[in-house]
Amino acid sequence: MKRFCLVAVLALALPSAAHLAAQAPAPKAGAAKGAPAKAAGGARTVEITGGDDMKFSVTEITAKPGETIRIQLKNVGTLPKMAMAHNVVVLKPTTKLVEFNGAAAQARDTNFVPPAMKTEVVAATALAGPGETVDVTFKVPAAAGSYPFMCTFPGHFTAGMKGTLVVK
Repeated sequence: MKRFCLVAVLALALPSAAHLAAQAPAPKAGAAKGAPAKAAGGARTVEITGGDDMKFSVTEITAKPGETIRIQLKNVGTLPKMAMAHNVVVLKPTTKLVEFNGAAAQARDTNFVPPAMKTEVVAATALAGPGETVDVTFKVPAAAGSYPFMCTFPGHFTAGMKGTLVVK
C-alpha cells in the first residue's frame, strides 16, 4: 500500500512528457541536424571532448581565414582535476612543439601556458576538470596554414592529445 501511494504521489507531482514537450523551446528555423552550432555573435562552435584516455575527440578543425570560431572543450573524464585536467591551446604554425610542451610543463601557475612563449599562442582555453566545460572564442588567423593545437597539461601532448586547425 505504501509503495502504491508513493507511486501515485510521484505521478501527480511530476510533469507529464506532453507537458515537458510543450515547455521545450521550438527548434530554430533552418537548423539542420548535425550542422555546426553558432555561438553568440555568429561564431561557429567546435565541440571537443577529452577524457582520461588523453585523446581529443576532434583532431582536425577546418576553418576559413578570418572566421570567428569558438572551441568548446568538455572534460568527460573522472580523474581529479589535479591529476587529469585538459585544455586546448592553438599555436602558430612555426611553433617548436616539443620546446613549447617542455616549457608548458613548468608553468602550473599560468594554466600550463608558458609566459615566455605567450606570443606563440593563437588561442587557449582554461583548464577543465572532470565534468567541466571551458571555451575560447577567437578570430582565425588570416594566413592559410596548419596551426597545431594541444593539451598542455604535463604528459598529455606526448600521449597524443593534439590536433590541427587547418586554415584554408
